Amino acid sequence: MTIHDMSASELLAAYRSKKLSPVEAVDAVVNRIERWEPKLKALYAPDFNNARRFAQESEKRWQAGRPQGALDGVPITIKENIATKGVPVPLGTAATELVPASSDAPAAARVREAGAIILAKTTMPDYGMLSSGRSSFHPLTRNPWNLAWNPGGSSAGAGAASAAGYGPLHLGTDIGGSVRLPASWNGIFALKPSLGRVPVDPPFFGRVVGPMARTVGDAALLMAEVAKSDARDHMSLPKAAEIDWMAGPLEPKGLKIGLHLDAGSGLPVDPEVKQAVEKAARLFADAGATVEPLEGFLSPEMLHLQDLFWRVRSWVDFSTLSHAKKASVLPFIADWCRGGADVSGAMVIRGVNNYMAIRAATTRATQPFDFVLSPTSPVPTFPAEWETPTNDVNRPLEHISFTMPYNMSEQPAASINCGFTGEGKAIGLQIAGHRFNDLGVLRLSRWFEQARGPQKPWPEPPQ
Repeated sequence: MTIHDMSASELLAAYRSKKLSPVEAVDAVVNRIERWEPKLKALYAPDFNNARRFAQESEKRWQAGRPQGALDGVPITIKENIATKGVPVPLGTAATELVPASSDAPAAARVREAGAIILAKTTMPDYGMLSSGRSSFHPLTRNPWNLAWNPGGSSAGAGAASAAGYGPLHLGTDIGGSVRLPASWNGIFALKPSLGRVPVDPPFFGRVVGPMARTVGDAALLMAEVAKSDARDHMSLPKAAEIDWMAGPLEPKGLKIGLHLDAGSGLPVDPEVKQAVEKAARLFADAGATVEPLEGFLSPEMLHLQDLFWRVRSWVDFSTLSHAKKASVLPFIADWCRGGADVSGAMVIRGVNNYMAIRAATTRATQPFDFVLSPTSPVPTFPAEWETPTNDVNRPLEHISFTMPYNMSEQPAASINCGFTGEGKAIGLQIAGHRFNDLGVLRLSRWFEQARGPQKPWPEPPQ
């Protein structure tokens, strides 16, 4: 196995046995990045000189048998809206004043304390409000499986970087599907934790930081660090009893699992996506789970009001920009924000109430089951130049009917590859659990990872 394809667990074992050093690992990953990045455009603010310096320091610690923490010497990328000290946070848009961050956000601080080596930040679309690699600030980020395809978003660069071999660990954020959708379309694994499980600064309704990786084990390794408490998140969960994030697979035998194939709104499920998810569900049934259908619970009106709520929230920020700054925002996002102007106070309250209605409907529908399986996205990936799968500013959320409800209900949900279309586009299986059962979702995902067998070889850089 080439070094850039090694998992975090494999790298750490190699450091421990002195078969490999962090310097060699960082050099190998940087070499991989340099072959991919001119075409992929997944990174923002790469810092390879400092990464090499930190790798040398890590090497000395391993040679002395005194690693700094659980991730010492492991390369990692961090989505650009997760602040790292000294690096501006453009939020994917050319309208942002580039002011260096004064401190690390909670997740960045935890991985740095654990000894991980931050290679770079990763790209995102304007304000994180697109499932796409399109941005007015960053170059167009593409999908490594095919450069003509979209990597998804808003954790666009993180999803592409993981599939391309830019090291084993990546951190993204998710408010409606933003780690799970790029995980689905790049064929990797991602977990959207329960709200508050991973401290966020600044926090917001439904917004979480989650791990993105090629393997469930690496995501669990990352969760063990980023789930540590931080007082800056006033919505974070109280410190829980020690969670064994590295616990083994959860066998499906005896579990009651819902199979959710019709969201009740949004785009219809593509036949190849449906077939792949049904095939995955049969593995759970064959292993002894009771698999029963779960009917759609997100109505078109709920989806519309959620779109309106987010438009108004974004319009409040957009409306304060100067004329020149407004003109610099991606036109699709600018038009979308303007849809939130002149909305009545009564309608805004309807949007807030709808948030709670989605939360209630999701909890009520999923409560009878131990876990729920569904497509992550109803459709495979789409052209790289498009903003969304519909490419229609009047239908911007049609592809998030399976993912967004779990942000509102605060339940954990993961995306794991369950196949490919005939054209070679990756398909994600979403595995959702009850609120706070993040470990259960990880353990069941780990079981499926083993049960599904090996994936296709990871994509290689263009010649």
